[in-house]
Amino acid sequence: MIKNAFISVIFQEKKEENKGSAEFQIFSFTNKIRKLTSHLELHRKDYLSQRGLRKILGKRQRLLSYLSKKDRVRYKKLISHLDIRESKNR
Repeated sequence: MIKNAFISVIFQEKKEENKGSAEFQIFSFTNKIRKLTSHLELHRKDYLSQRGLRKILGKRQRLLSYLSKKDRVRYKKLISHLDIRESKNR
């Protein structure tokens, strides 16, 4: 997934690209998680990378919970676009 393409999809209605927004941060954490996961498939005993992965997962989880409390529509749109979670009917 290319960063610029995703930025244009998220910020279609906004004039200014806000790289500090929760959506952009979740997107960048998701990219880092995917890279670290593929790295750890090859290097299983890289414990420092495992620790870094757990830290990034926690940060993304906190941002996702913040976004779900703040704006449920943006949250659902983001998780469906990034394909993070399985869709559950609530």
